[in-house]
Amino acid sequence: MGVLYDYFHATDHTTAVNQAIGPGGDWRRGTSLEEAGADWIEAKGLDPNVVLGRLVAYAEGIPFTDQQDTPELVWPEPPYPQGEPTDPDSPWGTGLVLQQLPDRWRDILAVLPEDAVPMVAAQWYEIEEVDFADYLDAQETVGTFKALAFRARTAGAHLYCRCCL
Repeated sequence: MGVLYDYFHATDHTTAVNQAIGPGGDWRRGTSLEEAGADWIEAKGLDPNVVLGRLVAYAEGIPFTDQQDTPELVWPEPPYPQGEPTDPDSPWGTGLVLQQLPDRWRDILAVLPEDAVPMVAAQWYEIEEVDFADYLDAQETVGTFKALAFRARTAGAHLYCRCCL
């Protein structure tokens, strides 16, 4: 079983939950980002915390360990008591997680100069957490994230990531 990540932009948490989880957060009714009319990209194994965090660090020109901000959990709403088994009727048992990416990350990617994309992609291609098909795949993916971030910033929206198990 793999983990899938979808990245999209929305103006607020409510809109993001409605688009990525289901109306009013009802995961039983579900929704697809396409059906919801979201501007989104499918990013398979590119998790927001480490893999995308590394991309942002390279774009910013800082070590990943110096990254100050991290994605924020939006759905399911915390807290869920640790150590207890998840109730199948609980949203925590769904395998769905929705996070908002820091606006600073959006802005860094949105203004990444086009001539910097190849070098950032070369650094990102080398990380062990993801296996790109080749360097060109990494470069294309950097361009895809840059474009999504630019559209989000232009729309005055935030970036979100939906994780599905």
